[in-house]
Order: sequence, then structure tokens, then C-alpha cells
Amino acid sequence: AMERSYVSVLLLLIVISCALAKDAGKKDSKDTTTKPKLPQTLSRGWGDQLIWTQTYEEALFRSKHSQKPLMIIHHLEDCPHSQALKKVFAEHKDIQKLAEKFILLNLVYETTDKNLAPDGQYVPRVLFIDPSLTVRADITGRYSNRLYAYEPSDISLLYSNMQKALKLLKTEL
Repeated sequence: AMERSYVSVLLLLIVISCALAKDAGKKDSKDTTTKPKLPQTLSRGWGDQLIWTQTYEEALFRSKHSQKPLMIIHHLEDCPHSQALKKVFAEHKDIQKLAEKFILLNLVYETTDKNLAPDGQYVPRVLFIDPSLTVRADITGRYSNRLYAYEPSDISLLYSNMQKALKLLKTEL
């Protein structure tokens, strides 16, 4: 009986790896016409090689325990402004490199934490949180009516704000 369960587990593994291999092959083909909406990774396109957390709670926990700042991106899949920012963010090599020093979370829904919407629930908006779990409301973009909004043309400002979030962190801890 023992041997049979081994065989069934092995078969299951083979089936799973075949299914994965099939998906991997599909991703490479540049045929965009018949592409089904496959569930994306947690990156949702903001940086597929980066490690993204799944929930706000997990992100806070990881930030606190790793002593890395947390960067939260609120966005919506069907918002053209979110899509435009995502594209330049994902293609910006320096940002992608610097992002490795953060705990990362992108959300397509609002949390119940009002601190994440200091001036409203608009998208896209980017907020930084210290490992002390303090929202860095002082790190803002260039728009006075939407303090945490960034346009694609503001990508270098977002980059320097990421540097700021890391730098102030070092001096305060």
C-alpha cells in the first residue's frame, strides 16, 4: 500500500510540472490576439522579478521584522493613469533595483486603514511606511490636490522619494 501512494504522489508531481511547463511556454509566445487573462503574480505587472507581499497585514509584519521600509502602491487594473504609471515603473531599471530594498505591496482594493488615505482614496497613489509602522505622510509627489499621486512624467521624483524613504530610515533608527 505504501508503494502505491508513492506512485500516485509521483504521478501528481509529473502532472503538475507538465502543467507548469505548458504555462511557461505559453508566456513566451508573443501571440497577443488569443491571450487568455491568466492570473498574474502578486506583482500585477509592477515588477515580476520583485518579491511582493499579498496583504497589508503581511507587509506590515515583514517591514517591522526585516527593518525595511514598506512601499504601497494603490492602483486599479482598468484605470489608464494606473496602467501608465505601472508601465514606466516596471521599465525603470533603477527603480526596479532600488525596490529590492523595500517590502512591496500593490493593492487594487482599499484597506480599512485610514492612514493609507491621508488625503483621499484615489489611484494611483504611492505611500511609504517605516518599520516603526509610521506612514510617511511627508514623502509626497508634486500635486497639492493629490499628494501621493504620480504621473509617468514624475517617475524620477518617485525614484528620489524611494531614496528619501531609505535614507531617512537610516538616520532615524
